[in-house]
Amino acid sequence: MIRLAIVDDHAIVRAGFREMLNDELGMSIQFEAACAEEAKTLLGQHPCDVLMLDLSLPDQNGIDLLRTVKQRHDETQVLIISSFSEDRYALPMIRSGASGYLCKDCDRNDLINAIHTVAQGRRYISANTAELLAREITGEAEKTAHEQLSEREMQVFIRLAKGESVSQIADVLHLSVKTVSTYRSRLLEKLQLGSNAELATYAHQHGLIFA
Repeated sequence: MIRLAIVDDHAIVRAGFREMLNDELGMSIQFEAACAEEAKTLLGQHPCDVLMLDLSLPDQNGIDLLRTVKQRHDETQVLIISSFSEDRYALPMIRSGASGYLCKDCDRNDLINAIHTVAQGRRYISANTAELLAREITGEAEKTAHEQLSEREMQVFIRLAKGESVSQIADVLHLSVKTVSTYRSRLLEKLQLGSNAELATYAHQHGLIFA
């Protein structure tokens, strides 16, 4: 039996997935959550094999929740199901620890196939994502400036862009204020920007802020 969890802040979306999966033999929905904190609490109480995760949540973006799940519940496979384009987000999410990426307009067969694939500990790669990966491996894909940032730089970047202060970021990421300030200076240099306001503008223009 594959134990599932659905994390999405829209009740109608959760209901839609529940309806798609209710009649599927060999699958059981352990819980549903509308925000990151609720998901973390319920996951501690009800272990699951596959967590279906939206990127846009009201209290915390899905990337941070993904990392938390992988740190605390390594046996849980995370399948991102988002309204954001595969072209922009699939590969970064898989690099961050997701086992697969689907758009919300996927059909039922794709969803069932993805769940079975990741439940077996494998990566679910759609045809579109496979093409993106092939282009990257062969050097055909042009990387934007932010795609060349390290994972930690990206974490700091997103938080700065959302208006968090250096001290707030230091506290959340368990870093010193000096270290975060160094990351900020490095980000401004790498992205060729001059202020936090420009960081926020860049993040909005490239669709990097989920909530």
